[in-house]
Amino acid sequence: MEQLVKEEWDKFKELLFKIRGYYEAIGLLGWDLRTGAPRKGVEMRSATLGMLSAEAFKLQVSEEIGAFTEYFSRPEVMSQLSDNENKIVNDTRKEYIRSKSIPSKRFEEYSVLAAHAQTIWEEAKDNNDFASFEPYLTKIVEFKQEFIDYWGVEGSRYDTLLDMYEPDLTVAKVDDIFSRLRSRLVPLAEAISASPNKPDTEFLSQIFPKEQQEKFGLFLLEQMGYDFEAGRLDESVHPFATGLNPGDVRITTNYLLDNVTSSIFSSLHEGGHALYEQNFGEELIGTPLAQGASMGIHESQSRLWENMIGRSRAFWQRYYGDLQQHFPEQLANVEMEDFYRAINSVGNSFIRIEADELTYNLHIIVRYEIEKLIFNEGLEVKDLPKTWNAKYQEYLGITPPTDALGVLQDVHWSGGDFGYFASYSLGNMYAAQMLNTLRKELPEFEELIAAGNLLPIKEWLTDKIYRYGQSLTPSQIIEQVTGEPLNPDYLADYLEAKYTDLYKL
Repeated sequence: MEQLVKEEWDKFKELLFKIRGYYEAIGLLGWDLRTGAPRKGVEMRSATLGMLSAEAFKLQVSEEIGAFTEYFSRPEVMSQLSDNENKIVNDTRKEYIRSKSIPSKRFEEYSVLAAHAQTIWEEAKDNNDFASFEPYLTKIVEFKQEFIDYWGVEGSRYDTLLDMYEPDLTVAKVDDIFSRLRSRLVPLAEAISASPNKPDTEFLSQIFPKEQQEKFGLFLLEQMGYDFEAGRLDESVHPFATGLNPGDVRITTNYLLDNVTSSIFSSLHEGGHALYEQNFGEELIGTPLAQGASMGIHESQSRLWENMIGRSRAFWQRYYGDLQQHFPEQLANVEMEDFYRAINSVGNSFIRIEADELTYNLHIIVRYEIEKLIFNEGLEVKDLPKTWNAKYQEYLGITPPTDALGVLQDVHWSGGDFGYFASYSLGNMYAAQMLNTLRKELPEFEELIAAGNLLPIKEWLTDKIYRYGQSLTPSQIIEQVTGEPLNPDYLADYLEAKYTDLYKL
C-alpha cells in the first residue's frame, strides 16, 4: 500500500473506531434499560440514548465519511486494499448513502422514541394493555414509513426493511422459500396431530425454583464454551444478546417458575448468538466487520445450539442427570426418554419463543405477513390485535385470549425492528443446511454431544462461520460451508426425520 493511501486508511479507521465506540456506549445503555434500570430514570436515559445515537449518526453521514469512501472506491486505490478492507469501504458507503438521506434531527427523535417505547411495551405487556402502547407503535411505524421514502423503494416498501437484516434476499424470494417450507410442514403437523403417540408433558408444569434454573443455565453455557470473562448472564423480560465487542458479549434469559425449559432453551439460544460474537477473527476486531453476516446467519447459530444440539437425544443423554440433580423433587421419577419426548412435543401455542421447532416457523410467517401488510398494504396499528388474532386462527387454529399472549408478546416492534422476524425461520433453514455438512465433516458429532464434549463443535463452527464475521455475505457463507445456496428442504428433512421418530409416524 502506498504511503499516502496508508495514511488516509489510518485516518479512516480512526473515524470508524470512533463511530463504533458510540455504538458500544449505546448498546451498554440499552442493555441497562432492559436489565433493571430504575423506572424513574427511563426518560432521561432515553434522551441520552437519543443524543448518543444522533452523534453517531452525524459521524456516519459526515462529509469525512463520504470523502473517505469515495476516495477508497477509486479503482487505483481499491487495488491496494485487501478484500476485507474493500468490504469495509463498500459496507460503509452503502450505510452512508442510506443514512445521508435522513435528516439528523428526525433520526434523533426516532431514537428517543424507540428507547422510550421499549419500556412502555414492557408495561403494556405486563398489564395486557395494547391501548397504552398503540400511540408509540403508531409513531414508530410512521417514522419507518418516512425513512423508507428517504431510502427509496426497489421492489416493494418491505423489501427496503428486509434488506437491512438479510441483504441477499427479497420479499419475492422469501415468499417462495416460505411457501416451499409450509407445503412440507403443514402435512407433517397434521400427521403429528393425528398420531396416538403423544408425549406426557404434565411434569414440566411443576414449580422449578429460579435459583436452580440459573445455576443450571450457567452450567450449560460453560459446557458450550461461552466465555464468562468476555460476557455475563442476566435476567430480562425478553431474552436477548448484546455484543458490545468480542470481549464483552452479554446475554439475558427469563425465568418462569412453572416452565423450566423456557430458561434452559433461551440461555442456549442467546449463548449461540454470543459464541458467534465472541469468536470473530482477530483481524476483524475493532472494524465494522466484527458483527454477524446477517440476522439470518446469526439466528442460524442460536437455533443450532438451542434446538439441533440442545433438544437432541444425545444432549440429554449427557445432561439429564445434571438437570435431575438440580431438581431432584421434580424429576427423580422421570426417565430421560420421557423428558426428551416432552421437550420436543408439538402443539399449537400462543408464545413464539416457547413454540416447538415445527410450529415455530408458522409463528414467524404470521409476523412476516403482518409486517408486509403494514408497509405494503397500509395496515394500521390500531388494527394489529384483530389481524394478529385472525392470522393465529388461520395458521395455528387458536386465538390468543389476551394481547399479552398475542400482539404484545415480542419486543421487536417497540424498537422499530421491522423486517427482522423472517430471519428466525431463515436461521432455522441455514442451521439445518449447515448441520447436514457438519455431520459429514464431523461424523462423531452425536458421540461428542453424548459425551459432553461440545468444544470440537464450537471449533468447527468458528472455523467455518464465526471467524468471518461480516467479511462474507450470507449467500457466500452458506455456499462456502455447504456447497449450495439456501435450500429449505434441509430443514423439512430434519424435522420430518426427527418427528417421525418421536411420534412413530
